[in-house]
Parts: sequence; structure tokens; C-alpha cells
Amino acid sequence: MSSLSDAGNMELDAQPGAEPVPKPGAPLHGEVLTRLRDYIVEGHIADGARVPERQLCDMLGISRTPLREALKVLAAEGLIDLLPNRGARVRSLTVKDISDLCDVMGGLESLAGRLACERITDEEIAQIEQVHYEMYRFYLRKDLPGYFHCNQTIHEQIVAAARNDVLAVSYASFASRLRRVRYSANLDKQRDRWGQAMREHELILDALRRRAGEEIGDLLFRHLRNKRMAVLESLEASDPA
Repeated sequence: MSSLSDAGNMELDAQPGAEPVPKPGAPLHGEVLTRLRDYIVEGHIADGARVPERQLCDMLGISRTPLREALKVLAAEGLIDLLPNRGARVRSLTVKDISDLCDVMGGLESLAGRLACERITDEEIAQIEQVHYEMYRFYLRKDLPGYFHCNQTIHEQIVAAARNDVLAVSYASFASRLRRVRYSANLDKQRDRWGQAMREHELILDALRRRAGEEIGDLLFRHLRNKRMAVLESLEASDPA
């Protein structure tokens, strides 16, 4: 199967314009985990490729110990595989993996939307609106990492508003495995899909404001279906076979 992104061939440097990480004083565990997760999600290491620990330590300004602790968390999240005596590799998802995960996530998000409409507060809706408008600004600037972060925050806020702990745990588990898929669906070569996703979020926010549970449930399920379609079309187009 083709990689979700061609970015795995890029040099292991910080993103252009990003502030350099100071070498002295290792960052906190949470900061290391967030930066490493973002780096993998954004496709800087190709699917199935080995995780280059030494180069990542240099980039993050840390020793091997905090890096390996972060890798254990990412393995539990399903982003990487830890191989005995062979280090870590970015997990590859098959077409069936992607289809199955998107279907399950669509169901979970649909349920979360319905429950959220019954339980969400006006204050929580206002918070989601604020993140939505920030996401739109990132979209206009074509800032994909910023857009993606806001996008994920909105979905997480809807799940939190559902007030269902079992749903939240299940969602978090599957969401981690799908991060790379959701990110790749909005890459520059998928600009049409990115615009479509933005329009879908407008409809989702409108349904949430009206607390239209059945409507938002259908919207969220179709949102994941459309994302799945975009990813699979991208993979098919990039497959030389």
C-alpha cells in the first residue's frame, strides 16, 4: 500500500518557520509527546519507516530516555509499532484498516453529536464556536497544522459534551490511530477536500447551535465517510501500480 504522505522522504528538521528547540533543559514529557506525535501525524516519517531515534533526539533537544517513554505512549495509541531489538516503526494502515476505522469513528462521532445536543451548555457551544472561527482563519491562511489542531479540538469538545465516559475512552483509542489519515485527507493535493471539510464543519456547528441531534449525528457520520473516501482516492492515485 502507498504511504499516506510523500513527506516521509523529507529531512528530519523542524518545520520551516518553527522556533528551534533549545538544547539545555529538556522539555517536559508532555511537550515531547505532543511534538513527536505531531511530527509523525504530519507525515514527516513515512508509513512503515523506522523511527530515527538519534535524529529525533537532536531535533527535540532531549536524551533517549524521554524519547523512548514518548514512543511507548504513541505505540499504545496505535501510531507506531515497537519491535523487539529493532526500534520503532510508523504503523502502516491497509485500505481495510482505514475503511473499518472510519466506519467505527463515524458511528462514535454520530452518537457523540446526538448526546451532546441533549447535554451541551451554551458556554460549551460558545467555546466550540471560538475554535471553529480560529480554524477558519487557519484555513484561509492555508496553515494545515493549525487548522488540523483546531479541527481535532472541535471533535474532542463534542465528544466531551456527550458526557459519556465509555464513549470518550473508545473515541480516544480510535482517534489516535486515525490521526494520520485525517491529516492526510486535507493535504494541499487534496485542496478540494479541505474546502469541503470546512463547509461540513459549518453545517455541524449550525446543527449543534440548534441542538438538532439527529441532524448532527448524520452530518458527523457523513463527515467521516467523506474523509475516508478522500484518503482512499489519494492512496489509489499515488499507487504506481
